[in-house]
Amino acid sequence: MAKLKDKRREKISVATEIDRLEERRARCQDNLEAAEFRSRKEKLSEKERQELEDEVAIMNERVQKLDQELQMLRGENRRNMLLSVALLAVSALFYYLFIYIEKDS
Repeated sequence: MAKLKDKRREKISVATEIDRLEERRARCQDNLEAAEFRSRKEKLSEKERQELEDEVAIMNERVQKLDQELQMLRGENRRNMLLSVALLAVSALFYYLFIYIEKDS
């Protein structure tokens, strides 16, 4: 199962994966805020309050996990950008060397 998930992720760009995770994080954050609002506004029994607190704890863990994954993907995206800029600089250097040096000859 994990290998299948990794293969699917290989086909998706880092930016797309970041967008997808940010949307999931936003949904989790909205659910968390709704649960906290519900705990403040409604009169809940002790059992319902405990279940709601457990749900909030789970959602907090999910948000933290998504934040960690987003941080990792943003680092990977940053490395990809630096690699692209380096390749562009090398290409520009070769272009300058081959085009302008041939004109001088």
